[in-house]
Amino acid sequence: MDHSHAHQPDITSTAHVLEELQLFGYRPFSDEPDPRPLPEGYRVAGAVADIFDALVATLDDTRLEPDLEGLLWSTVNLFHRAADRIERELDDNEQAQRQSQRDQDGSEIRSVELERLLAEGQTMLERRDAFELMRDQAADQYERHTGSCWRPRNGSMVNHRNLTSAVIDSRDFLMARQRAKSQILLPEGPKVVFSGGDSDDHSSIWARLDQAHAKHPDMVLIHGGSPKGAEKIASRWADVRHVRQVAFKPDWLSN
Repeated sequence: MDHSHAHQPDITSTAHVLEELQLFGYRPFSDEPDPRPLPEGYRVAGAVADIFDALVATLDDTRLEPDLEGLLWSTVNLFHRAADRIERELDDNEQAQRQSQRDQDGSEIRSVELERLLAEGQTMLERRDAFELMRDQAADQYERHTGSCWRPRNGSMVNHRNLTSAVIDSRDFLMARQRAKSQILLPEGPKVVFSGGDSDDHSSIWARLDQAHAKHPDMVLIHGGSPKGAEKIASRWADVRHVRQVAFKPDWLSN
């Protein structure tokens, strides 16, 4: 008897969902808050260190060693770009929240929509902060292996979080985000402006900056961001002393 064309029972939608859960586990949809936890900080640090150690151990003392520093730089940049991408998504979320605020009419539908946008924004903040942590851990590994501080090619390297309660929460969220961005890009504290030309007198420069730091422990170092000379030495001093710094690099192309 030929059973090749025997009727196969249809799989119900519930059975399909259960099968997906068995195979892949629960996965939230793109428009749902993700309840899964973020990775622990110590796991992130260990994973990033393993990535760098694996690259160095594999390429060191081989014909590819000249390419190693560039690969390590790109590894840090991978996390940096991920944080930037989420920051752009946050900008879109912020605009959506503002539009949802304007659309509020006291109805439950509008309120729920705004709550959803708020939850998405908070998740994005946490994801961005996680990638910035990975970027910072990777930058530390880059410095450990190359002896140089990691800097992005462009932009800044920053570390960052009828009316209903949903509207108020959303406005608090937007205000808090704006304050956080301002504090990062415009750090508070006395500004110490440094310029030293092509001088390479490390001892003198560090001594003067140490004096300024002793007088102003919360100082912010302002310099021209030169890749060599006194400003490079000053930037390195700020890295070692954990002093916030703002580099005003000249825009030669616009002049």
